[in-house]
Amino acid sequence: MGCFANVIVVLPAVSEQIGGGRSGDRDMVRDTRFAVCKRKDMSRLPYVNPADAPAPVREALQAALPLNFFRVMANAETAFPDWMRWGGRLLTDLALDPLLREIAILRVAQLSDVTYEWVQHEPIARSVGATDEMIHALGRDEIGADCFSPDQRIVLRFTTEVVRDVLPPDDTNTALTALLSPREVVELLMVIGQYMMIARVAAVTDLDVDKPMGAAVYGVRA
Repeated sequence: MGCFANVIVVLPAVSEQIGGGRSGDRDMVRDTRFAVCKRKDMSRLPYVNPADAPAPVREALQAALPLNFFRVMANAETAFPDWMRWGGRLLTDLALDPLLREIAILRVAQLSDVTYEWVQHEPIARSVGATDEMIHALGRDEIGADCFSPDQRIVLRFTTEVVRDVLPPDDTNTALTALLSPREVVELLMVIGQYMMIARVAAVTDLDVDKPMGAAVYGVRA
């Protein structure tokens, strides 16, 4: 573990050999601002080589940053180019406040116990206004912490209940719909669903964790 520096964030379940999936040591402390150590050469599924891919897939990969997640998703040849456009739209063109979007994504990552998603989205969250206190609280499962505004706590509670229970209770739904427009509620659900899927793909395929790319990952606007 000697390659990890500046350890500040308490997160559940980061395995001793870093991978995309769920881990077993629930007391580990880590910081996501590191050069990630490579532990293996391949995930459980092959990484698509753009040179060997059909033209639409090759073009989509060449237009994106070289993330292992994209190269695994590219195995779904017909769906991949449209999925890339969909992912970019969720991070660049919503009415939903970017900070609410990013704390929801980090909450999904924490609940799903998947390193890959957190590593990429911590710097994006910071770029749209997440503070050290927010990052620490999310890593510690403290969504009611004072560093969050009442509105942010509602979004975090809603996200938690969607991930854990599918259907949030009426009081949570009422609080959220008083805060967000119907468009924003649906966008939040789209974000939660997208990142639940991403977490599960990363876990099932046991991806090698890329260095964090920050807001450049989809051309994200702060």
